[in-house]
Amino acid sequence: MEENLVTVAIHTYDRAIIIKGILESEGIDVFLQNVNLIQPVIAAGVRIRIKESDLTTALMILEKLNFSDEESVKEEQVEKKSILVPVDFSDYSLKAARIAFYLAKDTDSHIVLLHTYYSPFYSGGMPISDAFAFDEGHEEAMRILIKKMHEKMDELSNALNDDIKSCKIPDIQFVTKFREGVPEEQILNYSRKHHSLVTIMGTHGLGSKEGDLMGSVTVEVMERSRVPVFAFPENLPFGKLSDIKTIGFITNFEQRDLIAFESMMQLLKSYQFKVYFIHLSSDPEKWDEIKLSGIKEYFGKLYPGIECSYCMIRGDQLIDELNDFIMERNIDMIAMPAQKRSIFSRLFNASLATKMLFHSKTPVLVLRG
Repeated sequence: MEENLVTVAIHTYDRAIIIKGILESEGIDVFLQNVNLIQPVIAAGVRIRIKESDLTTALMILEKLNFSDEESVKEEQVEKKSILVPVDFSDYSLKAARIAFYLAKDTDSHIVLLHTYYSPFYSGGMPISDAFAFDEGHEEAMRILIKKMHEKMDELSNALNDDIKSCKIPDIQFVTKFREGVPEEQILNYSRKHHSLVTIMGTHGLGSKEGDLMGSVTVEVMERSRVPVFAFPENLPFGKLSDIKTIGFITNFEQRDLIAFESMMQLLKSYQFKVYFIHLSSDPEKWDEIKLSGIKEYFGKLYPGIECSYCMIRGDQLIDELNDFIMERNIDMIAMPAQKRSIFSRLFNASLATKMLFHSKTPVLVLRG
């Protein structure tokens, strides 16, 4: 007698193939059935069906998977703040995670290690017939990809747990997540959906090129993120944000600058540091220095516990002039408000934050004004 089939999930084609491989590796027969005959590849229209006798085992396996876009009810109910650390398993990932552990301790937060991946195996066009043609070679490649990602994440988690045991970093709760899709989009979506306190990431990812400005995931996240983004270069001279003693805050005398500065102070309120208010202009107006002095006085009164100063940077090569100032005054970090810009503006005119990211050895904190 033929056993009944039951549907355990409905997903996109890519996601269904991944789940099929995982379940079959556990000895469970899986049958995929197309629901959406119009757009089967790009829409959520693939039924994942199994034998009724395997239902209990399959559900236990599916509950443990953490690469889906849906969060469990338990996670949604967690109100504790989170620090998002996108990881690609490069040296940057471990360094970013260690910085996050110290900040999490000082802000009473937990840490989310997020790995994003893009599947190239099933991005083709629509099939001609109503039925799917499953390519076993692609299926096996996807299994290998998923297995390798989990192994790399386990290595990173083990390294962090070893650091905790040896007291190199604080004992802070952290979770690991996987997301399928374009990396910058998934990072932005996660931070927005879960109201992350800050995103911490390196200036270059695994395999990126030094001059690949628009191709950098960090640049896209920094330009568009609604939450603060702390981006750091490879040779970061400190291991935790509490080591920052001097901050250069870039201002253009706009309302968003005041909001961004308040956001910075809330994020770093546990630390003591000096702030330089900096304005860059190749052709400064006579009132600019007066405005700088007024901003310094305003925040000096609002935050009497911090030392404030200001500087006007002039010249035709503003980034070079700024880097010289950073060296002279031992600036540990540059903070600046993010500016809302069109895609055309980002393509043909790199922002100051982008220029700083790739032409300076100083970490950058970008805040939404």
